[in-house]
Amino acid sequence: MIRKLRFRLVLASMLSLLAVLGVIVGGLNALNYQRVVREADGILALLAQNGGAFPAMDENFEWPAPGPDYRSPELPFEKRYFWVLLDADGGALESDTRRITAVDDAAAQALAAGVFGGGRSGFDGIYRYLCAQEPDGGARVIFLDCGRELAQFHMLLRRSAAICAVVLAAVFLLILLLSGRIVRPILRSYEAQKRFISDAGHELRTPITIIDADAELIEMEHGDSEWLADIRQQTARLTDLTGDLIFLSRMEAPEPGTMIEFPLSDAVGETAASFQALALTRGKTFEMDVEPMLSMTGDARQIRQLVSILLDNAMKYSDEHGRIKLSLRRQGRSIRLEVENSVESVAPGLLDNMFERFWRGDPSRNSAVKGYGIGLSVARAVTAAHKGRIAAAAPDPHTLRITASFPA
Repeated sequence: MIRKLRFRLVLASMLSLLAVLGVIVGGLNALNYQRVVREADGILALLAQNGGAFPAMDENFEWPAPGPDYRSPELPFEKRYFWVLLDADGGALESDTRRITAVDDAAAQALAAGVFGGGRSGFDGIYRYLCAQEPDGGARVIFLDCGRELAQFHMLLRRSAAICAVVLAAVFLLILLLSGRIVRPILRSYEAQKRFISDAGHELRTPITIIDADAELIEMEHGDSEWLADIRQQTARLTDLTGDLIFLSRMEAPEPGTMIEFPLSDAVGETAASFQALALTRGKTFEMDVEPMLSMTGDARQIRQLVSILLDNAMKYSDEHGRIKLSLRRQGRSIRLEVENSVESVAPGLLDNMFERFWRGDPSRNSAVKGYGIGLSVARAVTAAHKGRIAAAAPDPHTLRITASFPA
């Protein structure tokens, strides 16, 4: 439990930090990319208005919208661009590559033909282009070299991603080291709770045993009565409850029990067979499907107890004249034990809480069905001790299925 708590703490912290860094770094890089696009579009719009050339940028010059953030009279000498004039069918009429050395006229015309009709503006490699309509129905496709700006953008993106990775790794190690201290008060409280349950269970056994023995002596001296029978019945229930509490506290201890290989099919089949007569007397249908010759490494007594708990729960909470089915099958690398029973309806919150201690579907606890809501907690502890998983599902509104899977 504490290990899972530490894992969830570290996971929640890392996911929160990842989300914050993602928003910050992603937002900064997105704004940087938008700046590159906005500046390029402003320069392309200016070139389109002036027939593919920069105008005289004196003090009376006004930029068209959108305009670049960086505006300087030296801008025409810093930017590399070329343009191609196309007719209405996309044929090249004229091209100008004097402002760039990496592209000749043939390459420029091929690039213009490739982007013609594909959109008014966009990127083709490192070139940002703009298709400006001409009065004769043709288009002037202007390309602006944004290689330097895109390289800076990608460099900032890589460096920010690397910084995020370093920050995440450092915070992960820090949280991993500090998580032990963070959960230490919870661990102490949890250990104190387990000790209290175990000690209280052991302390309660003695007075319960004495009460039961005194009731038996009174019965021998004065004969049987309904009051003595009720006392002995309640002491038996208290004995079972304290035994379950002690067993649960032991199962949640970190020390593993004795694990040996045993015939699982025989253990499950023999335990389930003892419930056939009980189902018959209660007017319920009991089906059993156990694959033979299955074995596993574990504690046979605990597995038998697990089967008894699941079947007892199915007997108690199935509807009148209901159906109960137990199956044991090997599926791939796991062994699946399933207990399914029909119910009148699946109560809200049942699937999420039924394995919690002392939780019962009837919150008033006035049900005629006897129980303390601790049996399935013991079942979960037994499953976890065998490195398995247990879960509840409702295939339909009138069926409850509990599945315990173990490594084969």
